[in-house]
Amino acid sequence: MKNAIIYIHGKGGSAAECEHYKPLFPDYDVFGLDYQTFTPWETGAEIRSAVEKLKTEYEKIILIANSIGAFFSMNADIDSLIEKAYFISPIVDMERLITDMMAWANVTEDKLKEKGIIHTSFGEDLSWEYLCYVRAHPIKWNAPTAVLYGDKDNLTSYETIAGFAENHNAKLTVIENGAHWFHTEEQMRFLDNWIKNTCICE
Repeated sequence: MKNAIIYIHGKGGSAAECEHYKPLFPDYDVFGLDYQTFTPWETGAEIRSAVEKLKTEYEKIILIANSIGAFFSMNADIDSLIEKAYFISPIVDMERLITDMMAWANVTEDKLKEKGIIHTSFGEDLSWEYLCYVRAHPIKWNAPTAVLYGDKDNLTSYETIAGFAENHNAKLTVIENGAHWFHTEEQMRFLDNWIKNTCICE
């Protein structure tokens, strides 16, 4: 039986990050997806296509997704194609994040609707089309999932992540003093142990 891991990176990441997970899954072929689009409808389609292709060769597929990569994955309609998922600092409420960024940039809904796209001083583009899509397509996710969340995450509140875990029967693990981006030696060691020791019911 051939098994595969597909890794979906976050913003600023790359498919090469999948190399980190190879020692953790010695019996799996590990792949990273360098998606070329950046909207949930386009990137979701890229992810689904990649998973469908893997499904023709592999019996079991596990998803590992980071940050916005988890959000894109949940828009890919791949629940029935994967065995389980590991989400690292996932974006689980994009509408809330967009409205938070609008508040940071002092942008009203009327202004965003009028302009269509507004560039912000903190480097994120606000898009009316994106916001409308998110509102019209609430998250539907039923795959067995484990979530790793840093309690200092500045993009997602604990209440939001806990609500997601409860509503989707996901197993939530919180790392103390962990920010949105896991990168220190201690954080990566915690992440590795989390993957090794977390049993996701299938």
